[in-house]
Amino acid sequence: MNVTYILKCSDGTLYTGWTNDIKKRLKAHNDGHGAKYTRGRRPVELVYLEIFETKQEAMRREASIKRLNRWDKQRLVASWDRSLLETIADAE
Repeated sequence: MNVTYILKCSDGTLYTGWTNDIKKRLKAHNDGHGAKYTRGRRPVELVYLEIFETKQEAMRREASIKRLNRWDKQRLVASWDRSLLETIADAE
């Protein structure tokens, strides 16, 4: 499972990334082993994700989200269907 995700950092900023193991990646971010950007902004909270079949699709979506302005990213977060978290839990 390939996932594009948005994290809300403790300072209110948003971080976008992609992974093939969201639980492991979220733990890495919160343990200080994730992206350099999030290390000083912990704890982080998962506020958005999309699931893709391939790594390429997830990376493409990450790039497109990173090009959005903050307002558009916040709209994405607000519209997120949190039931996708259940999909991830079921996939294990």
